Amino acid sequence: MAERGFYGSAHSAMPSFTNPNNVSIVCGAPPSVHGVSGNYWYDRETGEEVMMTDAGPLGAPTILAGLSEAGVKVAAVTAKDKLRKALAVGLAGEGRRGIAFSAEKASTCTLTEHGILGEEAQAGRPIPDQYSPDLSLFVLDAGLRLLQSGRAQVLYLSLSDFVQHAHAPGAPESDAFIRAVDARVGAFIDAGATVGIVADHGMTDLSLADGSPNILYLGDRLDARYGAGTTRVICPITDPFVRHHGALGGFVRVHILSALDHGEVRDFLAGLPGVQHALLRDEVCRRFDLPMEREGDVAVIAGKGVALGTRQGAHALGELAGARLRSHGSLAERDVPFLVSHPLNATYRQKARSQQLHNYDIFDFVLNGTRREEA
Repeated sequence: MAERGFYGSAHSAMPSFTNPNNVSIVCGAPPSVHGVSGNYWYDRETGEEVMMTDAGPLGAPTILAGLSEAGVKVAAVTAKDKLRKALAVGLAGEGRRGIAFSAEKASTCTLTEHGILGEEAQAGRPIPDQYSPDLSLFVLDAGLRLLQSGRAQVLYLSLSDFVQHAHAPGAPESDAFIRAVDARVGAFIDAGATVGIVADHGMTDLSLADGSPNILYLGDRLDARYGAGTTRVICPITDPFVRHHGALGGFVRVHILSALDHGEVRDFLAGLPGVQHALLRDEVCRRFDLPMEREGDVAVIAGKGVALGTRQGAHALGELAGARLRSHGSLAERDVPFLVSHPLNATYRQKARSQQLHNYDIFDFVLNGTRREEA
C-alpha cells in the first residue's frame, strides 16, 4: 500500500483515546463537532460520571449513516460493543438498512437491532476472548465475508488495541498479530476493495526501567495542596476494559468543586514533574477542537512516558497481570499512520502535501481521493 497507494502521517483527535477518535473518523470531523471527547466524562449538573457513548445522541451525523441512506450497502464491525452503539447511530436498527455488530457480542445479533442474525455474524466461529488478538481478527474476517457475499459495499472495521497495550513493537506476539492483519488486508485488496487504514491513536510505554508504572497521581497532589473534596480528577480513558490500561493514560480533566482560582490550579498542575501542558477550559477547547460542555476546568496532558491517575489505590494495577503499562491519551500518541491502497488523484495529492492530515480525513481520501478526475 505504501509503495503503490499513499502513505502519510496524520494527527489523531485529542485526547488520543478510542471513543473520540472512532467517532471522529466516522463523522469526518473533530470532537467539537460531534461532542464525544473521551470514553468517560463528568456531568456537572448531576455530579455523575458516565460512559460518553451512553450520554445521548451524537452532535453530528455519521458518514456511514449518510451513505446507507443514499442506498449504499454499509456495515460497521467493531471489536467491542461499547463502540458499536455509537457507530450504529442512523445506520442499523429499527427501519434502517445497514449492518452494525461487534465481535464481542456477535452471537446475540438480531435483524431488528444489528441488521444481521447472530448465526451469520458469528459464521460458526467461537466468540473470541475480550483480551485476545482474535477479537480483532474476527472483525476483519467478518468484514471480508460481508464484502465477498455482497452484503456490504462500504465497511468500517474497528479493531481492539489489546495487542498494542500488551506488547511492544517487535515483540513476537506483536509481529505475529501484524502478520495476521496484513494477510487479511491483502485479502480485501485481492477481492477488489479500496482499503484505507488509520489508527485511532498511538501507544507509548509508560513504565519505569524496573517495569513498574510511571504514574503521577494528580488527585493525591491536589488533595495535599487544596484539601480533599475541592477538586475531582476524571480519567477519560476509563472504559469497561481496564486490564488494557488500568484506566491510566496521558490526558485527564480536573473539575474544580470549590472557590479555588482556576488559573492558580492550572499553574500548580503545570509545574508538576511529568506534566507537559495544563490548560484552562477555553484554551484546551480552542487548541484541540474539543466541545466546551464536556471539558473540565483544567485539562492536563502528560509528558511522554508518564501516566496520569487519580489516587494511589484507585486504579486496577493488578489487572495489568505483570505486564508493562502501555497506554495513550497524550500528544505523544497523536501521530498515526494514514494509508490508502490505491494512488491518489492530483487534487488529493496536493491536499496531503499542503495541509495537516487527520485520521478523520480517511473516508474523504478513500471515497473521493482515489477517483480519477475528469479531464
